Amino acid sequence: MNRKTLVLPAVIGLLAPVLAACGGSDSGSGSGDAIVVGTTDRFSATKDAPAPLDPAYAYDVGTWNILRQTVQTLMIQPKGEGDPVPEAAERCRFTDSGNERYVCTLREGLEFANGDKITAADVKYSIDRARAIKADSGVFALLSTIDTVETQGDREVIFHLKSADATFPYKLSTPVAGIVNPDDYEKGKLRDGFDVDGSGPYTMSAEVKNDELVDAVFTKNPNYKGTLEVNNDKVELRSFADADDMGAALNKGDIDLMTRTMSPAQIKKLSAESGGDIDVVEMAGLEIRYLAFNTNAPTVKSRAVRQAMAQLINRGELVSKVYGTQAEPLYSLVPASITGHSNSFFNKYGDPSVAKAKSLLTQANISTPVKLTLHYTTDHYGSATKDEFEDLQKQLNDSGLFDVSIKGAPWATFRPAEQKGEYDVYGMGWFPDFPDADNYLAPFLDKDNFLGSPYANSEIRNTLIPDSRREADRLTAATSLTEIQDIVAADVPVLPLWQGKQYVAARGDVTGTAYALNSSSTLQLWELGRGVSG
Repeated sequence: MNRKTLVLPAVIGLLAPVLAACGGSDSGSGSGDAIVVGTTDRFSATKDAPAPLDPAYAYDVGTWNILRQTVQTLMIQPKGEGDPVPEAAERCRFTDSGNERYVCTLREGLEFANGDKITAADVKYSIDRARAIKADSGVFALLSTIDTVETQGDREVIFHLKSADATFPYKLSTPVAGIVNPDDYEKGKLRDGFDVDGSGPYTMSAEVKNDELVDAVFTKNPNYKGTLEVNNDKVELRSFADADDMGAALNKGDIDLMTRTMSPAQIKKLSAESGGDIDVVEMAGLEIRYLAFNTNAPTVKSRAVRQAMAQLINRGELVSKVYGTQAEPLYSLVPASITGHSNSFFNKYGDPSVAKAKSLLTQANISTPVKLTLHYTTDHYGSATKDEFEDLQKQLNDSGLFDVSIKGAPWATFRPAEQKGEYDVYGMGWFPDFPDADNYLAPFLDKDNFLGSPYANSEIRNTLIPDSRREADRLTAATSLTEIQDIVAADVPVLPLWQGKQYVAARGDVTGTAYALNSSSTLQLWELGRGVSG
């Protein structure tokens, strides 16, 4: 049979009861047969990025999904959404009214997979290491509010923060805060290649060809102590060149489940079919796509050029043509389902208008057509990315105000070039580190930002971001968050396009598929098992 399970957009705390019947912890397989999961994520070790799986470097959804299976963090995001809960820690809490002192007590008997004891000193070493290395991926910025890390005895870790940060528990749930063994990870040097060691629910062995990880086997870690219930003995993560190859493997039975990134055509076809043995699960997602600008580049240095693009692009048309019901137009960096969201771009620009865009360029004495190139990655966000950029090109060129060309490159080339400032305009996606508005704003706008963007707004960095982090009640932070979004809409250092849903497709005997991904696109392999679908 073919069953399509629909999960409504994420509402904090509501997913668990909705999904409880879709596969529980007692349905796991004890047979030892690997559940094979397909992905189009590519994992490359290159000259520019030789250490893709080091927690102090990794900063994309694919590599984090490997680390989340293998490297344990003090806190973890629960599968049913909500605030993070202790994982390697027994408990964590702010111990002051100003949210500047955070204390965690480790679980008793924690061990790395090799049997070495884990102490508070290992936690301090791991976090201090990531902060000191300051990898060019920018992931260390998640730990930027830490002033010092202190230990008391073997089990207590104390974080002294530079300023109030109500989002800090979320940050301790991200892989950059993962606990690593000092014997395996040097203090001042990244660990090259694809070896990963930790204390998470699995150990991993990697098959590597031509400096690419093509197959990763996750085996249940007998020394794991944490909150997760592991419903299988082994999972194999297999990387495919594209969605078509991955889909063919699922149809043939070579893999049991496929996840990101399925093509829009695949999702539509599988969702419409009946009578087959492949189940499609639609889940809430917090993925966004956007255009980013090198605001120092001559072609887009003028704010008027960026504003004109914001005035012209028809998000509804773009989504309808390329993604259909699988995505929604987005008018802010913050998705509509996140507390603090504001439709700032729509409030400022309204409906697309050639006349208004022309007026913006004329007032700034910009000659038209403005000639520029839109860059995109060919293999990181799915096969529909090319179609998306072809439509953006057409929209801008049809206005007569732009002369746009497009150019694609594989992620291994694209990402280093973007970081070096080689692209004036480029397309990116964002899968949140944690589901809070801060994580859709600070990584793009704060110092040491993820994009390496030259755009710097002192009010955002020095006042609004710190103000928003003081508020444990995120509704109370909405005023500061809205001001940030309004400034972004006015200056357009980035141009949000759409937010998407997420899907998995699995053979009928795989259980736990409703929790295979959480809303932050975290792959939760421990939830999968074999049995009768529920």
